[in-house]
Amino acid sequence: MSEALILFAHGARDPSWAGPLERLRDRVAARAPASQVGVAFLEFMAPSLPEAIDAAVASGATRIEIVPVFLAQGGHVRRDVPVMLEAAAIRHPQADIRLQPVLGEAQAVLDAMADVVLREAAQGR
Repeated sequence: MSEALILFAHGARDPSWAGPLERLRDRVAARAPASQVGVAFLEFMAPSLPEAIDAAVASGATRIEIVPVFLAQGGHVRRDVPVMLEAAAIRHPQADIRLQPVLGEAQAVLDAMADVVLREAAQGR
């Protein structure tokens, strides 16, 4: 079974907005060399989530984990993503496509963000 991880974010009109997500992708890929690691966007940027899922399946992935790189679960994750994943499951019945919890709600992420906030504040930035 081949696994793919897709880091899914909102997207923006400014191409430089994707920089942090691409750096996260590179770090995850370095730590998970047996997995395909890619990015996908809800709007304004490519690839879209359906395109990224299709590409992962075309590359041999049979298990695909979608990681919403959002600070909190909002309407897009609650309403839009499940519809996209249902359609992907119909297109690719051989693939196990799963939605992970929103990254920004993970306790470890919140702790890391608090550390950065406090460190930056202490340095007067």
